[in-house]
Amino acid sequence: MPIGSIIAVYFVTWWLCLFLVLPFGIRSHAEQGEGVEPGNEPGAPWRANIGKKILITTLLSLVVMVLLLWAMSNPILQEYWR
Repeated sequence: MPIGSIIAVYFVTWWLCLFLVLPFGIRSHAEQGEGVEPGNEPGAPWRANIGKKILITTLLSLVVMVLLLWAMSNPILQEYWR
């Protein structure tokens, strides 16, 4: 697989993993027990922890890419897909 294709598949995999990781661990102001200031959305996250989610997304997409590249180079699986 050419390097450009690997980068493109990793990019798509990274975004897919980001959308899978984003909803986990979100707590709203109401769930946290804090009052909502006027003008703010009640369901807005209390702390989004974006840096942590980006790190988890990067690691998860790296694992997915390694498994995908392994599956594409495995001769047993190549015979099965033919």
